[in-house]
Amino acid sequence: MPPVVTRSTEVDIAFFDDPDGRKADLVDGGIGEMSAFDSTYGYYAQGVDTSTAILPDGWRDRLVVVANANTGNTQARCLEPHDCAASKLAAGREKDLVFVSALLEAGLIDAGTLADRIRAMDDPLSCASAC
Repeated sequence: MPPVVTRSTEVDIAFFDDPDGRKADLVDGGIGEMSAFDSTYGYYAQGVDTSTAILPDGWRDRLVVVANANTGNTQARCLEPHDCAASKLAAGREKDLVFVSALLEAGLIDAGTLADRIRAMDDPLSCASAC
């Protein structure tokens, strides 16, 4: 994996059943930036709402389940890589363009599939400056 893809020390965590944001707040307080967890392990989580990111239509159907001995068999549902890349391009930040470019160059995502996902966004022009 290219270093630029794995260098972030943050992960966003969203809950499908968190209408008032309490679970997201608990994440921030318990394992968020500058928490004891962050100081101990060198990475942290940020609680976010599922509406925070701009995502392609159908993204929920493509979530990737991660569960193994390292997670205590707790299931996490992670964005499919092309959905994640499309969302990052929609954000339009330079660091996200570098991230997506590294995924493409390493062959971890397919340019055609990424283009399809961008077209499946409510406003595919939202990422025009980065695309």
